[in-house]
Amino acid sequence: MLKEKLMEDLKNSMKEKNTIRKNVIQMVRAAILQIEKDKGIEVDDNKILEIIAKEVKTRNDSLADFEKGGREDLVNQAKEEISILTEYLPKQLSKDELKEKITKIITDIGATSMADMGKVMKEAKAKIGTAADGKSINEVVRELLA
Repeated sequence: MLKEKLMEDLKNSMKEKNTIRKNVIQMVRAAILQIEKDKGIEVDDNKILEIIAKEVKTRNDSLADFEKGGREDLVNQAKEEISILTEYLPKQLSKDELKEKITKIITDIGATSMADMGKVMKEAKAKIGTAADGKSINEVVRELLA
C-alpha cells in the first residue's frame, strides 16, 4: 500500500514540477527496488518505513556537516528532504511517550543495569519500530538504566 502511495505521489510531484519531492520519492523507490532485487523478495510496508527512517537519519547526520561547512543551500535542501520523508513515517513519539514505553520494556525484561542495555535496545527497537529513531531510544535507555 505504501509503495502505491509513493508511486502516486511521484506522479503528482512530476505534474506539479516539484523537483525536490520527485527526487526524494525516486530515491526511496530506488532503495526499495535495490532491496527487492538483491534479496529476491517483495518488501512490505514495515521494510519501506525502515528504508525511509534510514534516509531521514542519513540526512540528519549530513545536516551537521553542512552547517559546519557553512553550506546554507545544502542545509535547506536537507531540511526540506527530511520534511518530505517524515510525511511517510508514523507520528514520532515524544520524549515522555518514549520514556513510558521504554520503562515498561525495562520492567518486562527485568533489566537493572547498563549490562542489560543490549537486551533492552533490541526489544525497544522491535516494539517501537520507526516511531522513534535509534539515537533517541538509546539516550532514553541510558538515562533510565543509569
